[in-house]
Amino acid sequence: MTQLSNSLRKLVKGQALSSQDAENAIQDVMLGTADPIQLSAFLTALHLRGETEHDLIGAVRAVRQHMHTVPNAPEDTIDVCGTGGDGLNTLNVSTAVAFVLAGMEVPVAKHGNRALSSRSGATDVLEQLGVSIDQDPTVLSQRLQHDGLVFLAAPYHHPALRHAAPVRKALGFRTLFNLVGPLCNPACVKRQLLGVFDIRWLELLGTVLHQLGSVYTWTIHSETDEGGSDELTLSGLNHIFRFEQGERNRFAFHAHDVGLPSRPIADLRGGTPAENARSLKAMLNGQQGAYRDTVLLNTAAALHVAGHGSVIQDKCFDERAFANNIKRAAQAIDNGSANAALERAISPAGIRSVAPFTKNVELS
Repeated sequence: MTQLSNSLRKLVKGQALSSQDAENAIQDVMLGTADPIQLSAFLTALHLRGETEHDLIGAVRAVRQHMHTVPNAPEDTIDVCGTGGDGLNTLNVSTAVAFVLAGMEVPVAKHGNRALSSRSGATDVLEQLGVSIDQDPTVLSQRLQHDGLVFLAAPYHHPALRHAAPVRKALGFRTLFNLVGPLCNPACVKRQLLGVFDIRWLELLGTVLHQLGSVYTWTIHSETDEGGSDELTLSGLNHIFRFEQGERNRFAFHAHDVGLPSRPIADLRGGTPAENARSLKAMLNGQQGAYRDTVLLNTAAALHVAGHGSVIQDKCFDERAFANNIKRAAQAIDNGSANAALERAISPAGIRSVAPFTKNVELS
């Protein structure tokens, strides 16, 4: 009897799984020894019951054990990614944020994938931009040190997840793996701005990250006029769950509270990967509008999480400090630094036509 079947039996009896139960079950999946019918039943049972902290911790541990890691990431390296699944088909916000952060000398190891629930995923738009998606962990480590920015395509770093792919595709609904993926950054970052498509996962995912060693995390969710978003938006109330060095709290704010105009989510609507790539390049070249403002909003949050611009004073959200981070992000776009980060990413490994990333920003 496999570990997966043991855990499935517990679920059928209405028993809670320990994190070790969940880890053992997912180990069977990662090793390719899981029975597809049992895996289908297991994922369905978790979905119907609702995944718990123990389920997620165990599953993340199993997935991380099999991932191809990128060594020697700087201590303040940050990941900016989301769970996806909000169905809003917006422009690529977190990908653009990565370029702005790198332009501000903040190291970024952005985890991403192709489009699963939208028209254009991170990998899709990066290909259209001409960005090299390296697979070699040594090359990626060197690029992170030199350029301050790498993009980590999930299939290259999590090959063992292929064993679950047929079942996930056949089920056709969100499973445990949709929540686990964003928690498994191959560069093993300790700082993360993580967007969630459903507010009910806001605190749980942030807590799981810290149980597994993260130091600074914000999990974020936005209410929009068309439903929830896994980005901070101009459209409605932005919810934050902050977990930093053991200190945690929740707060919320509107874009207009930090000096940005409110805009409907339709103003951020994306298209094909080629269309989204053109919009991203235009934004980095100074085009004004909802896309730029949304990127500034998310970059301001990421600066805090990376330790380059605190917006928390006496455990309270400081709107003025956040607005100052927005201004700093705008300067990085307007002075060409963000676009230079894009140009470095486009250059093949070992060939640089622009100045390298130089890390000289003091942590706040």
